[in-house]
Amino acid sequence: MLNRAAITVRPKQPYLDWAGTLDDSGILPDKGGETTVYLVPEYVDDFEAAEVLSKVYDIIFEEELFAWHTREADWPIDRSFSMFRDWFDVEFHSIVEDICGDPLKDDENEA
Repeated sequence: MLNRAAITVRPKQPYLDWAGTLDDSGILPDKGGETTVYLVPEYVDDFEAAEVLSKVYDIIFEEELFAWHTREADWPIDRSFSMFRDWFDVEFHSIVEDICGDPLKDDENEA
Protein backbone atom coordinates (compact mmCIF):
# COMPACT_ATOMS: atom_id res chain seq x y z
CA MET A 1 0.00 0.00 0.00
CA LEU A 2 1.31 3.45 -0.90
CA ASN A 3 1.58 6.28 1.59
CA ARG A 4 -0.78 8.28 -0.61
CA ALA A 5 -4.48 8.79 -1.07
CA ALA A 6 -6.18 9.72 -4.33
CA ILE A 7 -8.67 12.27 -5.55
CA THR A 8 -10.66 12.14 -8.76
CA VAL A 9 -12.91 14.89 -10.09
CA ARG A 10 -15.77 14.98 -12.58
CA PRO A 11 -16.89 18.14 -14.34
CA LYS A 12 -20.16 19.75 -13.33
CA GLN A 13 -22.30 22.05 -15.47
CA PRO A 14 -20.31 25.28 -14.86
CA TYR A 15 -17.14 23.60 -16.21
CA LEU A 16 -19.09 22.30 -19.21
CA ASP A 17 -20.55 25.78 -19.78
CA TRP A 18 -17.03 27.28 -19.74
CA ALA A 19 -15.74 24.62 -22.12
CA GLY A 20 -18.65 25.34 -24.45
CA THR A 21 -17.70 29.01 -24.74
CA LEU A 22 -14.24 28.27 -26.11
CA ASP A 23 -15.34 27.40 -29.64
CA ASP A 24 -18.47 26.61 -31.59
CA SER A 25 -17.70 22.93 -32.26
CA GLY A 26 -20.28 21.73 -29.75
CA ILE A 27 -17.74 19.27 -28.35
CA LEU A 28 -17.75 19.15 -24.55
CA PRO A 29 -15.94 17.11 -21.92
CA ASP A 30 -17.57 13.77 -21.14
CA LYS A 31 -19.08 13.94 -17.65
CA GLY A 32 -19.09 10.17 -17.40
CA GLY A 33 -15.73 9.58 -19.06
CA GLU A 34 -12.39 8.58 -17.69
CA THR A 35 -10.92 10.83 -15.02
CA THR A 36 -7.40 11.68 -13.94
CA VAL A 37 -6.32 10.24 -10.61
CA TYR A 38 -4.43 12.70 -8.43
CA LEU A 39 -2.21 11.20 -5.76
CA VAL A 40 -2.32 13.30 -2.60
CA PRO A 41 -1.03 13.01 0.97
CA GLU A 42 -2.65 10.38 3.17
CA TYR A 43 -5.54 11.31 5.44
CA VAL A 44 -7.38 9.42 8.17
CA ASP A 45 -10.84 10.97 8.20
CA ASP A 46 -13.19 13.27 6.28
CA PHE A 47 -11.87 16.34 8.07
CA GLU A 48 -8.30 15.62 6.98
CA ALA A 49 -9.49 14.77 3.45
CA ALA A 50 -11.11 18.21 3.24
CA GLU A 51 -7.87 19.81 4.50
CA VAL A 52 -5.85 17.97 1.85
CA LEU A 53 -8.26 19.09 -0.87
CA SER A 54 -8.09 22.70 0.31
CA LYS A 55 -4.30 22.56 -0.10
CA VAL A 56 -4.20 20.95 -3.56
CA TYR A 57 -7.42 22.07 -5.26
CA ASP A 58 -5.64 24.84 -7.17
CA ILE A 59 -3.25 22.37 -8.79
CA ILE A 60 -6.09 20.03 -9.71
CA PHE A 61 -8.17 22.96 -11.00
CA GLU A 62 -5.37 24.07 -13.32
CA GLU A 63 -4.69 20.51 -14.49
CA GLU A 64 -8.36 20.07 -15.39
CA LEU A 65 -8.49 23.40 -17.23
CA PHE A 66 -5.26 22.60 -19.09
CA ALA A 67 -6.54 19.15 -20.03
CA TRP A 68 -9.35 20.80 -21.96
CA HIS A 69 -7.82 24.10 -23.10
CA THR A 70 -4.14 25.01 -22.95
CA ARG A 71 -4.48 28.77 -23.45
CA GLU A 72 -4.34 30.12 -19.89
CA ALA A 73 -5.63 33.54 -20.96
CA ASP A 74 -9.01 31.87 -21.54
CA TRP A 75 -9.16 30.29 -18.10
CA PRO A 76 -11.34 31.85 -15.42
CA ILE A 77 -9.40 34.41 -13.41
CA ASP A 78 -11.06 33.70 -10.06
CA ARG A 79 -10.22 30.06 -9.37
CA SER A 80 -11.26 29.98 -5.73
CA PHE A 81 -11.90 26.87 -3.67
CA SER A 82 -15.61 27.67 -3.77
CA MET A 83 -15.54 27.86 -7.55
CA PHE A 84 -13.64 24.56 -7.71
CA ARG A 85 -16.38 22.89 -5.66
CA ASP A 86 -19.02 24.42 -7.95
CA TRP A 87 -17.22 23.16 -11.07
CA PHE A 88 -16.27 19.62 -9.98
CA ASP A 89 -17.64 16.62 -8.13
CA VAL A 90 -14.83 15.24 -5.98
CA GLU A 91 -14.23 11.62 -5.00
CA PHE A 92 -11.76 10.71 -2.26
CA HIS A 93 -9.94 7.39 -2.13
CA SER A 94 -8.06 6.83 1.11
CA ILE A 95 -6.42 3.54 0.14
CA VAL A 96 -4.03 3.36 -2.80
CA GLU A 97 -2.66 -0.11 -3.44
CA ASP A 98 0.21 -0.67 -5.87
CA ILE A 99 -0.11 -4.18 -7.30
CA CYS A 100 2.53 -3.73 -9.99
CA GLY A 101 5.97 -5.21 -9.58
CA ASP A 102 7.69 -2.30 -11.28
CA PRO A 103 9.01 0.73 -9.39
CA LEU A 104 7.02 3.93 -9.71
CA LYS A 105 8.28 6.23 -12.44
CA ASP A 106 7.53 9.91 -13.02
CA ASP A 107 7.55 10.66 -16.76
CA GLU A 108 8.08 14.38 -16.10
CA ASN A 109 11.39 13.77 -14.34
CA GLU A 110 12.94 11.55 -16.99
CA ALA A 111 15.82 12.78 -19.11
